[in-house]
Formats: sequence, structure tokens, C-alpha cells
Amino acid sequence: MTEYNLSLSNSLPASRRFLAVLLVLFVGSGCSALIYEIVWFQLLQLVIGSSAVSLGVLLGTFMGGMCLGSLAFPRIISPRRHPLRVYALMELGVGIIGIAVLYGMPYVDQLYATHVGHGLASIIMRGAVCAMCLLLPTLLMGATLPAIARWVEATPQGISWLGFFYGGNIAGATFGCLLAGFYLLRVHDMVIATYVAATLNFTVAVIGLLLASRTSYQAPQVSPTQQLAVRAPGAGMVYLVIGLSGLCALAAEVIWTRILSLLLGGTVYTFSIILAVFLVGLGIGSSIGSVISRQSPRPRAALGGCQLLLMGAIAWAAYMLAESLPYWPVNPTLSTSPWLNFQLDLMRCVWAVLPGAILWGASFPLAMASAASKGQDMGRLVGSVYAANTVGAIIGSLAFSMVLIPWLGTRVSQQLMIGLSAASALLILGSLVRAWWTGRFSGSKTSRWGIAGCSALAGLAIVPVLAALLIWSVPSVPWGLIAYGRYTATWADRLSPGITEEEDVPSGDSRPDIFCTYAREGINVSIAVTESTKGVRSFHGAGKVQASNDPQDMRLQRMLGHLAGLTCENPQSVLVVACGAGVTAGTFVLYPSIQRIVICDIEPLVPKYVAPKFSKENYGVVNDPRTEVICDDGRHFIRTTSEKFDIITSDPIDPWVKGCAALNTQEYYRMCKAHLKPGGIMTLWMPLYESNPETAKSFIATFFKVFPNGIIWSNDVDGEGYDAVLFGQAEPANPSSPGSGRINVDQLQRRLDSTGNGSVAQSLEDVGFHSAIDLLATYAGQASRLQEWMRNAQINTDRNLRLQYLAGMWLNCYLGREILNGIVQYYEFPDDLFFGSDESVRTLRELLNKTRQTK
Repeated sequence: MTEYNLSLSNSLPASRRFLAVLLVLFVGSGCSALIYEIVWFQLLQLVIGSSAVSLGVLLGTFMGGMCLGSLAFPRIISPRRHPLRVYALMELGVGIIGIAVLYGMPYVDQLYATHVGHGLASIIMRGAVCAMCLLLPTLLMGATLPAIARWVEATPQGISWLGFFYGGNIAGATFGCLLAGFYLLRVHDMVIATYVAATLNFTVAVIGLLLASRTSYQAPQVSPTQQLAVRAPGAGMVYLVIGLSGLCALAAEVIWTRILSLLLGGTVYTFSIILAVFLVGLGIGSSIGSVISRQSPRPRAALGGCQLLLMGAIAWAAYMLAESLPYWPVNPTLSTSPWLNFQLDLMRCVWAVLPGAILWGASFPLAMASAASKGQDMGRLVGSVYAANTVGAIIGSLAFSMVLIPWLGTRVSQQLMIGLSAASALLILGSLVRAWWTGRFSGSKTSRWGIAGCSALAGLAIVPVLAALLIWSVPSVPWGLIAYGRYTATWADRLSPGITEEEDVPSGDSRPDIFCTYAREGINVSIAVTESTKGVRSFHGAGKVQASNDPQDMRLQRMLGHLAGLTCENPQSVLVVACGAGVTAGTFVLYPSIQRIVICDIEPLVPKYVAPKFSKENYGVVNDPRTEVICDDGRHFIRTTSEKFDIITSDPIDPWVKGCAALNTQEYYRMCKAHLKPGGIMTLWMPLYESNPETAKSFIATFFKVFPNGIIWSNDVDGEGYDAVLFGQAEPANPSSPGSGRINVDQLQRRLDSTGNGSVAQSLEDVGFHSAIDLLATYAGQASRLQEWMRNAQINTDRNLRLQYLAGMWLNCYLGREILNGIVQYYEFPDDLFFGSDESVRTLRELLNKTRQTK
């Protein structure tokens, strides 16, 4: 509170008995808001894509709507209306619109796919779609706190209660985050989650209307113009500081979430835990700030103290995330219970994130107290502070996620955050020094002001020095964390300390034996390329190896390409979703009939810098004149292109990574099938490691729903399931023609033996396939024979995204042998699939019977 002796409003004691009830209502409101946020983000990402640009537009629209709502409310809604009734009607509106968004999304999807363009036009269209769905409900959400603020006046007690309301709202948001992430969406789907959120809105609205009918409200006796003129001295500086605070808070959330998702595994549960801890910190801080604002005569000094302490909190988190937490002796595979690992994840998040979140939470009520003055319209005050904080948050989230992290990296970004917090502290301290100095020479100086002024003056000199020391101390994220994620501690003694050139990698058995030749934090994914002294080169993304020239990985990557390339009749165009090392895409370079290769990858750094490092293995595919590289989310590209292909291969990141389930839904497979030419083929990578039988069944059953004649080809390691290729074929142009949908063993061998495809034969020879029969002997099962095994499998759809919840729960399980044994127990030689000469079919049968019946 500014230096005014403000007395309690006469109307406040009469309504004080309802303030606790309002606090509970704000808890319910916050819970529903976070459920909506999670559901809407998932729904809209299915429409506009999951790239950084799409997420930036989505987040900007969501937060922008809340900002506009907080600003517009006190200027549009008359202060003479009962605040509780207005608040209740807003909650009612949010619930109605929430249900409308759920059922209106398919129509929005159709509209978007019909009119989407490219470049700037595409971004504008994405923004229009987000605004269409989110602007109205977020306007109402943003206006709820300013609405209820008119129920109190600009007194220390009133400001304190608003801080508690804000904290209660955050407490509800925390519960909503965990409820949605760990139960509603894991067990049910987005429909049920929306109904729960809407029920909360309707309940809050009914209670609010009942309270409004039982309480009187005395409108302010001054005009809005007079209220607007009542403004605390230096309030503009407070708005600037709370804006910088919001900027740093969201920037920190972006950076810390990015690093922690590497350390803990980027599952939906990891993101829920990180967000929950951040929200808990904001709630605790808001409560502390509310108490301070009630008791302290100098809230601006406390606000400045928060910014000063935030410099240390940011430096603390940077050190913990880079130098400490990655090397804690935690091996997630030691326990098969995901709940134990969740507890460890929660503890590590609290250790790094909580201090800064508490300080940012405390800043909001302190800023309200610092900007308040007697007789001020509390709706305008809260709306202005909230809007300033939200504008800063929008700038911070977009600037850091889309520009600063890809350009400068997380180390420089965190250094910049310390600098901005130092600037905020200097602004506050400067205002205190100015007030002390003015009071000193006007003769109104008191001893207390003298102490405060001298302290502030000393702080002005100390802050820059302290900030410089903290900025210098921020460490870089170790490349080992980017490469090995949650297993960094396990691999630590084998990793070189820095990044070296490929030609400088030593040979032999010296320690360390793994060297990083490239590491960078991209706009969507942090990536690394490593080289071992044994010559194994690996591409890392999301904290694990995604592709390598290791024999087993090469075998899988070649299978993805050649199974489709050899079985498809005269293929001419190919779409490869996810570039990786480029090995799968490179297999198609060897086929003379192929005229066009489209590579779609969400991270621009991968085809530009990673694939060239595997040019020997991928035959220089990115530089082939037939190749076009598209930087986009694979689902978004398929949804918005009119082009059809003979072959589509999809090799996305692991299914437990948040967002990847959208590339494995029934609807996605239907899109792919619709973009196949008659008789076209789709191949899909599926990991059997880091999984359990329920996850594998969901993955396979969903694919076979769309491709009912689908096939599984297994990439075994010594009889143990490692990974597999799912194979599906679109309906041929002439279904009645001989051999339609079947595989001619002799024809495949003739293609390998032909002069034009001699390089194809060599490509397969290099990974241990000496003939077409060897390649076909990786057969493990097909849809018609696995119906019993897939019974009760959970189908992954756009409405439930079930796969990411199943896979995320069991990513630390290694049950590949059990999964493969479950599949091959239904094995019998598929006479209805393979045909050819008696000798070829007999040889294939004997080889398969030998390998599959011994599992």
C-alpha cells in the first residue's frame, strides 16, 4: 500500500462473513480454468499443429484474452452492478462456452483445413482460429478478479483479501492441473474433463447468484472519471515492475520446463508436475504477499525485495538444473512403480523451481498494494495490475521460447532474466530513494524514512554488483543432459566434458569414450550428435537416442524404407514424417522410379545440421534434387496438403513424449490413408522398449483399426523385442486383380536382383538382409491373427490421446521380450499373405517357423 492511512470501508464488515466463501469459489474457478486450458490446448494443437509457431499463437491468444478481459471489464461494466452477480454470470458464460468449444471444434477444423495458407497467411489463420475458440472465454476468465475486486475497497484488508483470492485461484488451478493430468485425461477423455470443468463453473455461478441475492451492495458515490483520477504517485513504475516480473516468470517457466522435461522425461505427467509446482509456488507467494501487504506500511520496499531475491532464485535454479540435479544418483529403471518416480520428479522440481515461483507469486499482491490509493476503483486497479503482469508474461513466453532460446540458448536467457530482475529492483529502490530524498529536503523526513532511504541508497550500489556476479555464475546446460536426459547420471563417467569436432574424436578404449560433436537448443527440441570411440554416431532428441548408425538401429531404419519401397508397385512419391538421421528417407534415393521425396520435420535443425552428419548412411538425401524439406508438424502438414503419395513413412519421436500421441491417433492414420494413392503403403516405427503390453496393444490396435490388413515386422535383438515396423496398405486400384494386398516373394527378389536396384540390394546387405526372404522373415503377425491379443486394447483417438498417458506412465519399463512373446504366441505362417514359387515360400516358412516358434 502506498503511504496513505486508509480506513476500512463501512460495507466491508457486513460482508466479511462471505469472504471465505468467495475464496472457495475462486478455488473452484481456478480449477475449472486449468482443466479448460489443458483441454483447449490439446484440441487446438490437433487443428493448428504443435510447432513452436502454433504453440506461440495459441498461448498468446489465451493469455491475451485474459489480459483484455482484465482491462476491458472495469471500462465496460458499470461499478453500480453487484460484483457477485457479475462474477457469477461470467462463470456461467465460461461454462457454456467451454462446452460449445468442445462440440464446435470439428467444424473449426474443417474451416481451417479448407482455408489455411502458407507463411504469414498461415500464422494469421492460426491466430484467427485460436481467437474464434478462445477469445470470448478467456475475456471472461480475465475479468473475474477485477469483477470481485469491487466487492472490497482500497484498504490494507481489502488488498489482502484480493491477494488471498488470487492465491485461492492459483490453488484451484494447481488441483485442476493435477486432476486433469493424472485422472480425468488419463482415465477418461477430453469430453469428461470438459463436463467436470463446466460443472464447476455452473456450481460457482449458482452459489455466486445466491450470495448476491443475500447481500447488499452500495455502489461508489463518485463518477468513474473521478475514480480514474485517483491514482497513487509512482503507480506507472509499479505497473512496469510487475510487467517485468510477469515477463521473467513466464520466461522461467518456459526455460525450466524445457530443461526439466529432459531430466525427467517429457511426458504429460512431467509437464503436469512442473506446472503444479510452479503454481503451488505462486499460490504460497501470493498468500505471503497478501499478509505483508496488510501489515507493512511500505509494500513497495517489499516488492523491491522480491525482485532482489529473484536474482538469487533464478541463479539457484540455473545451477541446480545444470550442475546438481542431472547428477543426483537416480536411476528410474530401478523401480517399476511410476508413482515412486513421480515422487522423485516432484522433489526435484520443488528443489529447483519453488523459490522463484514463491517470489513471483508474492509480487502480485504487493504490486496491487503499491499501486492502490484511497477512493480508487478496485476493478480498475486490479485490472491494470493484472493486465501489466499478463502483457509481460505474453512477451516473456513468446520472446524466450521462439527467439531467445533458439538464438542464444538457455544460459544467456537465464542471465537476461537476472538482469531484468535487477532492473526491476533498481526501479523500486530508486523510487524509495527519490521519496526519501524529497522528504528530507521538504522537512518531513522521519527516522524510519531515514533508515529506509539509506538502505535503499545502499541497495542501489549493491544490486548491479550482485547482479553481475550472479549473471557470471549461470552455467550452461550440459550436453550430456541434452543427449541422455534422465540417464545423465548413469552415463556421466563416459561423457567428455565439452563439445569437439568429429575429426578430433579419438579412437580406442580410452575414457571418456563418448564425445559430443554437435549440441544445440532448437526452437522445438534440444538436440545433440555424439560419436563413440567405437565409431557409433548417434542423434539425440528429447533426452534420448533417436537414431544412430548402430547396426540394430540401421536395420530398423532401412526396414522402414525398404519394406515399403519394395512392396509398393512402381513408387514415385514419398512422404517421410520425421527426418532423424535421414536413413529411412535415404533408402528412397536408391529407387530410380521415385521422383519426389518430401521430408517433414518439426525441428529445422535436424535436416539442416543433423542429417548431413549421417550423409554416408542416408546417401546424402537432404541434398538430393528430388528432396524437399518441410519444417512443420507432420500431422499439420498432412492435414493441410492436397498432395497424395505412394509411400508414407512415419518415424516420430517416442510415444511417451507429450504431443506425440497426436501422430498416432486413429484420425491421424485416416488422414495418412486418405493421402495415399491407390495401393499406396504406410510404414510406422513402433518401439517395444520403454513400454509395457497395454501401451503396445493400444499402439497396434489403433493402427489396425484403420489398416485392417496391417502387418507387424519385428526388429529383434537376440530374440528380445526391440522395436518394430507397422505396415498398412491402402485399397489397390483394382482389388480383384491377382495378388492384390499380398506379397510376391519372388517378385521382391527380382526387384533386388535387377540392375537398377543393385544399390537397394547392397543397402539391405549392409544391415544383414541377404535376400528378400531375409527381409520378409522379420514378419511377426498381422491384424487378422491378433484380434484375441488386442481385445480390450484402448484405441488412441483425438478425443482421448490415450497413448501418451499409457506410454508416459510406463516409459521406465523394459518389457520388450514380454510384448514380442505376446504377439508371436499367435504366430502361424500366413499363407494368405505370402505367395510365389514353392521353393521360395517353403524357405520363408522354414525360416519363420525357426525364429517365431522358438520365442
